[in-house]
Amino acid sequence: MDDSQLTRIFAALADPTRRDIVTRLAVSDATVGELAEPYGVSIQAVSKHIKVLASAGLVTQRKDAQRRPCHLEAEVFDLMTKWIERYRQQAQERYERLDAVVAEMRGDKHPNQQRQQGAAS
Repeated sequence: MDDSQLTRIFAALADPTRRDIVTRLAVSDATVGELAEPYGVSIQAVSKHIKVLASAGLVTQRKDAQRRPCHLEAEVFDLMTKWIERYRQQAQERYERLDAVVAEMRGDKHPNQQRQQGAAS
């Protein structure tokens, strides 16, 4: 996943209406008209939201007779999760190094053992 796609994904998900649409599409595919029902906006407004989500690769539409259902492309979330996990892991490693430095400054002999005991109590 390149940075521009990741930027489009996060920008698309920054809008609460689009996040809600994604949440609803996670349950089942729906047409733009069906997606527009709970909002007090036009079908055209929801269609614009769908275009933003589609541009980010989060949603696709297919022709099904007279309907054009929207479909959530869930594998994009797998890519996002991998990207986020990489930075989460790096942050975790930094915190662990910081814990070790703090424990050394305090004179703790076994910082990992104390942390485990503290978590159990």
